Amino acid sequence: MSESSGDTGHPIRILYIDDDEELALLMQKNLGRRGFTLEWASDGATGLALLAEGGIDAIVLDHFLKAETGLDILPRIVAIPDHPPVIYATGSGDTSIAVAALKAGADDYVLKGISPDYFDLLAAALEQGLERARFRRDTAQAQEVIRQQRDHAEMLLAEVNHRIANSLGLVGALIRMQSSMTSDQVAIDALQETQMRINAIASVHRRLYTNRQVGTVQVDEYLSSLLTELEASMRDEKRPHRVVLTSQPVNLATDKVITLGLIVSELVTNAFKYAYQDGSPGEINVIVEQDADRLRVTVEDAGQGFDPSGPAKGTGLGTKILNAMAGSLKAELVYDGQHSGTRAILAFAVN
Repeated sequence: MSESSGDTGHPIRILYIDDDEELALLMQKNLGRRGFTLEWASDGATGLALLAEGGIDAIVLDHFLKAETGLDILPRIVAIPDHPPVIYATGSGDTSIAVAALKAGADDYVLKGISPDYFDLLAAALEQGLERARFRRDTAQAQEVIRQQRDHAEMLLAEVNHRIANSLGLVGALIRMQSSMTSDQVAIDALQETQMRINAIASVHRRLYTNRQVGTVQVDEYLSSLLTELEASMRDEKRPHRVVLTSQPVNLATDKVITLGLIVSELVTNAFKYAYQDGSPGEINVIVEQDADRLRVTVEDAGQGFDPSGPAKGTGLGTKILNAMAGSLKAELVYDGQHSGTRAILAFAVN
């Protein structure tokens, strides 16, 4: 046994708490031969005071003391953050004491004696306790490094999402400027719809960086924000419609949320444009339900109805986008022909 603890760079200091001074002197002599430096305390208060001064690498705690037992002192030791390993020493043959000490936080126990074998066993227990303590410290340090690296990666990812959202916002602003400079209503409508599609994607990235989420988005919160913006941009005297969201709290992977946002935006936009007569009020309902590992999304209105087999209204680009997005989710967009207005249903696997 060397005279230093290797990674600490100082002699291994053992705190020995026992009211038997003769045994303490014997302990000091025998452990000194094995490379340990012994600090003796005759009672718990003195031992805790020495421990508070720092520099103690391990503790040997006797069970029977004058006014207390080691089990009275042990909880106060283990309550100290990053406390040294404790070897519990008892002369009792009652194993329940040793079990109680281990449950209370002792690293190991030895049965007291004065033979050379006892000091060999105690030295081995101390070395094992010190090794376990080093392992715990190394593990804690490694976990802290991993935590710091994870936090740094999450910060960088949040910054990336922030910049993506800002860039998409800039693209949306350019499209809005372009639409204000043309008098062609068809072109204006197309540009506005493109802007809404970009906003659906940008909203996901805004939510990712504002909530510090990584890889997933809470669907109900995202759709609530998206639909509020969509209603504000489309609602006017000709289309005085309200969008009502009913959604369970569901976390969904980012790529699926983006796809879902595009689908819902497209369906709600279509409902605003075609469901009701100009100037007629009416609700557009978006319902999100989770059943086991599948998500069911319904967009419905009580308007004029829609025949999916009929000719496309407008350019037909919206229908192509809906079919492509549904396909990417490995799902099919189904229209309920029994519904009095228009009801579109999308069901897909969450994972």
